[in-house]
Amino acid sequence: MSVDEFVWQWTEMVMAASTERIREVVESYIRLVASGTADEVVALYAEGATVEDPVGTPVLADRAAIHTFYANLEPLDTATRLVDIRIAGGEAAFHFEIATRSGKRTWTLAPFETMTFDDDGLITSMRAFWADGDMVVS
Repeated sequence: MSVDEFVWQWTEMVMAASTERIREVVESYIRLVASGTADEVVALYAEGATVEDPVGTPVLADRAAIHTFYANLEPLDTATRLVDIRIAGGEAAFHFEIATRSGKRTWTLAPFETMTFDDDGLITSMRAFWADGDMVVS
């Protein structure tokens, strides 16, 4: 067995879900945060998943709390954009922008988020890295 074959087989054994599946879920997540419903976003999460947004706040550890968190976004006029993503070992780290418009003002936040995934590519944990000072108002 060549080194390349070994690395490929090892990577396949370690990964909870394929890189393609994880990328698909992250892209869906970013799209749905802007224009989806809480039900659609929560459907990306596995049973027993956790959300810590932002890091340092209480961890949401049940489906109802996670649903309520995303339901707060539904009425907002929001746009999102993926800036960069890295996927390895069944996890993803990504940087994206979320811009919320109200009247003539726009609030823009560009958090870094990490996610872990189960074998089916459902999110098992999400942590968002940002603070109040990261919000830009224009």
